[in-house]
Amino acid sequence: MLLCIDIGGTAVKLGLVTREGKILARHEASVCFDGYATPILTTVIREGQAFLAREGAAGRIEGVAISATGQVDDELGAVIGTNGKIPHYEGAQLKREAEAAFGVPAEALNDANAAALGEATFGAARGCHDVLMVTLGTGVGGGVVLGGRVYGGARGIAGELGHFTLYQDGEPCPCGKRGCYESYASTTALVRAAQAATGEAQMNGRIVFERAAAGDSVMLDVLDRWIGDIAAGLTGLVHIFNPEAVLIGGGVSAQEELLIAPLRERVLCGVMPRFAEGLRVLRATLGNDAGMLGALRFFEQKQQERRLRKNSGEI
Repeated sequence: MLLCIDIGGTAVKLGLVTREGKILARHEASVCFDGYATPILTTVIREGQAFLAREGAAGRIEGVAISATGQVDDELGAVIGTNGKIPHYEGAQLKREAEAAFGVPAEALNDANAAALGEATFGAARGCHDVLMVTLGTGVGGGVVLGGRVYGGARGIAGELGHFTLYQDGEPCPCGKRGCYESYASTTALVRAAQAATGEAQMNGRIVFERAAAGDSVMLDVLDRWIGDIAAGLTGLVHIFNPEAVLIGGGVSAQEELLIAPLRERVLCGVMPRFAEGLRVLRATLGNDAGMLGALRFFEQKQQERRLRKNSGEI
């Protein structure tokens, strides 16, 4: 049994999870209750210890598996970048502090990468070795699983799928660039486009989909252009990674008829024929559990890797 921890920008989710991915107990707590005056990692460890005590699991866990927002060096298990968005978080030594606090091995990786690995192991893409996951929300997150393992690049921070350039002279992005995929494929971008098309300031994703479902031609046009931008980015990513499955996460992924089905059609028609063979475009199914379950799988893979390296004399 492992303590699995999923650290977000506003809350932390904790679970006692078996090696088979069964969640035995859960807990959630705010990490921004005092405006981040208390560092996130301090809150996480305190909540984790209280959770274990409450569940009678103190001293019984085999490890700590951490999924965390931000750029996470997955070898060091440390947060090495946040774009300055969260005070007292960049530099957090997730692995080291968790091992000291709980007395067992710990591993950490980025939350979007963890979600992709969770879906590939336990969710919609179970059984697939090569998976691309894109989460549409306030921004665009994502992760890439190749050969059954998260592709993290040189430092474990690959997979920033929201920040490749879709339009060279496009909208400014908070990351400092222009025309990023996130600026066009996020639900924030959808709402912004709907506001511009209607002149209505009070707008959200629910209203867009409700009106589109009722046949509103303006909203259907807004959705069509938005889905076109999502598909354009996914088509390029499919050509780069050649996945078996493309997974769409985020609250809007529940919109099968208005989003997933037309997006699937555009991607399958947009990629070169051989890339479309066997390719599935699906809704992610694990929801809020994806990060914890992906962290569990990553923990097992990373611990095995460390044992092999130790036995070979590399570490």
